[in-house]
Amino acid sequence: MRKNPVEGSFRPAGPLTFPRLRGLKGKTRLKEARMARLIYSAIMSLDGYIADPDGRFEWAAPDEEVHAFVNERERPVGTYLYGRRMYETMRSWETGHTLPGRRPVSLDFARIWQAADKIVYSTTLQAPDTTRTRIERDFDPVQVRKLKEAADRDLTVGGARLAAQAIAAGLVDEYQLFVVPAVVGGGTRALPDQVRLDLVLAEEHRFGGGTVYLCYRPA
Repeated sequence: MRKNPVEGSFRPAGPLTFPRLRGLKGKTRLKEARMARLIYSAIMSLDGYIADPDGRFEWAAPDEEVHAFVNERERPVGTYLYGRRMYETMRSWETGHTLPGRRPVSLDFARIWQAADKIVYSTTLQAPDTTRTRIERDFDPVQVRKLKEAADRDLTVGGARLAAQAIAAGLVDEYQLFVVPAVVGGGTRALPDQVRLDLVLAEEHRFGGGTVYLCYRPA
């Protein structure tokens, strides 16, 4: 299972702050309650990186306990939003169930991944080589919001640059962060610079191997 995006960086011109929405009433409140969530999930080092300075991330590979926990978080997801590099990392799960010697937890994730739709945002990828996949040339926050409104299952965003755009646009409803007991000293950051978010801790879980799961939502 691979959750760490390696997509470059996204740097808005200045700090962005997203205040809590208030005063929703009647149909508006009901509509917001029914809208699917956009979730950003990442496995990161203690110092906040999802890949080290060499672009490596094997230090973040989940053990069976973490993997099974991730599977339960992924099971309700109906659509994955990917940048090109993240898609190229994840697409091996299309045939992951055919490899000999796979653990049951890996086979379970392969089935979850295959059953979901995928949207890949890329200006260079000509055609997908996985099923239930389409390509979009530009990440349009307005269209993503419409996608959330129309969806009956949650969506996730993967890839550091793509996630940064979604975060900057105020589209992310939940942050699922798996912090591993490692410090890598630099690399690709899990969260973008120049963005300020007021969040509340919704859930936490500690694993036997030292990884800690932290789930945050906008305050």
